[in-house]
Amino acid sequence: MTSMVAGSNAALTAENPGLDTVLLGIGWDTVPSRGPQAELVPMVIMCGQDGRALSDDHLVFFNQIASPEGSVAFAGTEDQEQIDVALSRVPEAVSKIVVLLYVDPDVRGPGNFGAVKNAYLRVADGQNRELLRFNVPRGNTDKINAMILGELYRHAGGWKFRALGQGYETGLAAVAADFNLKL
Repeated sequence: MTSMVAGSNAALTAENPGLDTVLLGIGWDTVPSRGPQAELVPMVIMCGQDGRALSDDHLVFFNQIASPEGSVAFAGTEDQEQIDVALSRVPEAVSKIVVLLYVDPDVRGPGNFGAVKNAYLRVADGQNRELLRFNVPRGNTDKINAMILGELYRHAGGWKFRALGQGYETGLAAVAADFNLKL
C-alpha cells in the first residue's frame, strides 16, 4: 500500500497488470458537537477531455447510484462509502473520474469541513487489497464545504490516480460551475 500526499500521482494499471476493477473507499470522522453536524455526501463526476462532466447523467451520487453504462456505481462497503469502478467498461469519452465529498445543506443546514477529521480516499483492487491511500490533510477547513479528494485518469493507455484535497468555499455551486453541471 502506498500513502499519498496532495498533488501526487500513482500508476494503477501499469503497476498492477490485469487490474480491471477498483474500489474507491471513502471515510471520515467528525468531531462530536452538541450543535449541528455536517452531513457529508460523496459524489463522482465522469469527465471528458475538457475536464467537464460528459452530461448530468455522468454524475454518480445518492440519487443516481450508477453511471448510465454501469461502469461506476456505489456499492456495499467497509468504509463509510464505496464506489466500484469497472475500468474496462468506462466509456472511451471519459478521460477522468473525479471523486468529491460535499456538505449537504439540505439535511442539517449549512456546514463545513471544520469538524471533519481523518478523511481519506483509498484505492483497492477487486479483492479489496488496498493499493493506495490518500489521507486528506486537516488544515484550515472552516470555510470549505465541498472537496475534491482525488481522481482516476487515463494515461498512456492505462489508468492513474491523483490525490488532490482541493476545497471549495462555495460548495456545490462552484463544483457545478467547474464541471458544467446543472445541480
